[in-house]
Amino acid sequence: MEKYITKTENETIEVGKKFAEGLSVGSIVALNGDLGCGKTAFVKGIVEYFGNSDDVSSPTYTLVNEYDGTVQIYHFDVYRLENPAPEQCDWMDDYFFSDGISLIEWADNIKAVLPENTIMVTFKKLPEKGEDYREIIVE
Repeated sequence: MEKYITKTENETIEVGKKFAEGLSVGSIVALNGDLGCGKTAFVKGIVEYFGNSDDVSSPTYTLVNEYDGTVQIYHFDVYRLENPAPEQCDWMDDYFFSDGISLIEWADNIKAVLPENTIMVTFKKLPEKGEDYREIIVE
């Protein structure tokens, strides 16, 4: 387990870049935490690490954004899905088992369909330290 404390959005982006060093084609990363806790900023760091400077935004209504770079990145936001049956998520397999990296915000909502090798990352706000402090835990 690794733990990071950030106090700005830019620090969270930098942690995302550092984390990306250990990713490769086929990696699946589950990102969990409350609204506004840094999940999308972390994804931005990963996307930048792999050579894409597009605006990164959470795909809440489209479910998935794709980013080109040295490795294809699939960025999911499954906030609107809650405990779907596995057959309702069959379409995700096309991404999970492709030649890209899958990053899934609100992954707890689809826990039952995540592959066993999924990397878990949890984000927590730390209001006792300051409004912008975040703890990022990688398991």
